[in-house]
Amino acid sequence: MSPPHKSPLSVEETSRRLGPGRRAWRLALPLLVMGLGIGGAVWLIRTAPQAPRQPPAPVARLVEVVEVRFGPQQVRIPALGLVLPAREVTLYPRVAGEVVAIHDQFLPGSRFAAGEVLVQIDPSDFRLAVAQRESELVQARSALALEQGQQAVARQEYELLGREIPEADRDLVLRRPQLEQARARVQAAEAALEQARLNLERTSVRAPFACTVRARMVNVGSQVTPATPLATLAGAEEYWVEATVPVDQLEWLWIPGRNSPTGSVARIWRAAGSRDGAARVGTVLRLLPDLEKDGRLARVLVSVMDPLALQAQHTALPPLLLGDAVRLELEGRTVEAAALDRRWFRDGDQVWIMNERNELEIRPVQVAFRAPEVLLVTGGLRPGERIVISELPAAVPGLPLRLANAPQSDARGQATASVVRVDSREHRP
Repeated sequence: MSPPHKSPLSVEETSRRLGPGRRAWRLALPLLVMGLGIGGAVWLIRTAPQAPRQPPAPVARLVEVVEVRFGPQQVRIPALGLVLPAREVTLYPRVAGEVVAIHDQFLPGSRFAAGEVLVQIDPSDFRLAVAQRESELVQARSALALEQGQQAVARQEYELLGREIPEADRDLVLRRPQLEQARARVQAAEAALEQARLNLERTSVRAPFACTVRARMVNVGSQVTPATPLATLAGAEEYWVEATVPVDQLEWLWIPGRNSPTGSVARIWRAAGSRDGAARVGTVLRLLPDLEKDGRLARVLVSVMDPLALQAQHTALPPLLLGDAVRLELEGRTVEAAALDRRWFRDGDQVWIMNERNELEIRPVQVAFRAPEVLLVTGGLRPGERIVISELPAAVPGLPLRLANAPQSDARGQATASVVRVDSREHRP
């Protein structure tokens, strides 16, 4: 007979038969195994060999440079100016009368040589005055001749008298006062005739110098007096240009009466024209005593000869117009310096240098003269140094640089195929 079948124990019943100690151990064992596994994993991670971290290799920036060249640089100061007449007069007649003729070209803008007749005043009355004064002179000379004859007779009578007469009475006897009076009348008649002839000559009003007509105030038939203006004339041989320059740039200019017997050369263009075209050449004449009112700038006077381009050597040049605004370039003193483009300067008077280690160096320099486009540097640079002209977004000292065609690996050494541009610009602001 088979043994009786026993039913399996339930979990609760098994737990009651094991007891409290064995039950705690059975629960802690899985936790202990898990803790040992985690600890071992952490130990393995911490004690595992690690590769040393390498800093990233520096990337050299590609730049373009120019080589510094020192040499004699002439300072050129840009300026603005206004064309003025060097000689200007308002023409008045010297005698009164009616205008009977004027020159065919006596119009504003016309040019005349010195001595040309511009206005003719009616000479009829003045011719009659000359004839009258000539007649008076003939009468005076005749009266002198008669008096000289009477004096000869008086001298003979005095000699026949045969006795001495006091000196005061002797002049009366010999008619010396009458003779002096006759001579004085002749001189007065001669002066009156000369005045009449001069007035007749003055009926022809002439150009006092080579001039151009700015305005005309009379016509044929006008009645004029010495107080009547006939025209406004401006000299055609020379114009002035009144130019304004900053006061601190006067030291660079040669100014007669201030620091030199001859003035700086000035090149002049019309303000509305092209600067690349032909320029008129002038000379600094004087420094005016007061400043320009609005901008507080110094004013210099520039002389331009033959401004209307009348002479053969100037016919290809543009004429200057009175009242026109012009641009000037004043040539000043020469200084030993390097001429650098204004765009190459960073944060004031600093430039970027590519040093001998091909690293960026930020260096302040000494600027002697500032023009709109070019600055003249006299200190802080050495001949042959390389100025970085490329833009760098994050420029810090020591930044590695390289030139075009230089291998990347040679960024910190000497470039094997460097391309360097030499700055050979002429300093012309």
